[in-house]
Amino acid sequence: MTDTITIRRPDDWHVHLRDGAMLEAVAPFTAKQFGRAIIMPNLSPPVTSAASAAAYRDRIMAALPAGSGFTPLMTCYLTDDADADDIAAGHAAGIFTAAKLYPANATTNSAHGVTDVAHIMPVLERMQEIGMPLLVHGEVTDSDIDIFDREAVFIERVMKTLIGALPDLKVVFEHITTEQAVRFVDSCGPNVAATITPHHLHINRNAMFAGGIRPHAYCLPVAKREIHRLALRKAATSGSPKYFLGTDSAPHEIHAKESACGCAGIFNAPYALESYAAVFDEEGALDRLEGFASEHGPNFYGLSLNEDKVTLARSSAVIPENLAVADATLVPFHAGSELNWRIL
Repeated sequence: MTDTITIRRPDDWHVHLRDGAMLEAVAPFTAKQFGRAIIMPNLSPPVTSAASAAAYRDRIMAALPAGSGFTPLMTCYLTDDADADDIAAGHAAGIFTAAKLYPANATTNSAHGVTDVAHIMPVLERMQEIGMPLLVHGEVTDSDIDIFDREAVFIERVMKTLIGALPDLKVVFEHITTEQAVRFVDSCGPNVAATITPHHLHINRNAMFAGGIRPHAYCLPVAKREIHRLALRKAATSGSPKYFLGTDSAPHEIHAKESACGCAGIFNAPYALESYAAVFDEEGALDRLEGFASEHGPNFYGLSLNEDKVTLARSSAVIPENLAVADATLVPFHAGSELNWRIL
């Protein structure tokens, strides 16, 4: 049995750092575990221009601990009237790493999102030309579609048409949750990849209803049936370069989760790598953790691999029920339970 594992420092290819006081509270957790991270742009107001992305990047850097080597990779929030010239210029200037497609009203702060992909086809065509990745929150938002079916329907209605129309566009299908998404990603060429969160590898939809309503297990896209969780675990641990680490860590204060209309999001940043390690250990695939966590993402984005290393050791630890940081109280993923790995 392997008791320690040393890998290249990983990167997080999908994280929400928020802004203001919450940014100051949560950014150090991500910076401690990861060398780089793709930063989600769904602030209020959203990050829709190169200028606003540069300003947000400055705020992130100011929130990091002294001496941190963490690099935030900024993204553009696409709207129906997105400016292809500004996005392309921001990408050329090294401000934008990618652009994010939120279907309007699909998740937190997505009211300004795209109402129809046809509206942004000129932008996507420009992105294909310049090799700029598109990051997709893959859910339809129709009220008549069951929330557990919205990813599968999005694949049929949007993803297949999009990839068919723009076969050379680099696309990351983010935080996939279904067996259908795995089959779709596997069926596409090397320009289509996916991120997988730690929580979708650990929980199925029963977690939201275990002995009552469990708001800290509620996220979007929601966790699905057990068959889908198992498909995700198989994909993540397969060694395929199409799959890589993206936590979708999404912090909300405890009162915003435990309310009559609780917010969607799971805060997994404090113990993310340990959470992934537990999955790879359970699947007998610790030798593939480095690829998933540290290599597949940079290779897809055309970035260099991190040179420094991280060592994890087999050691049981109970995750605290909550974390009081700055003026916020946050409940971390795995709160009150044990993880059998820790970062040395």
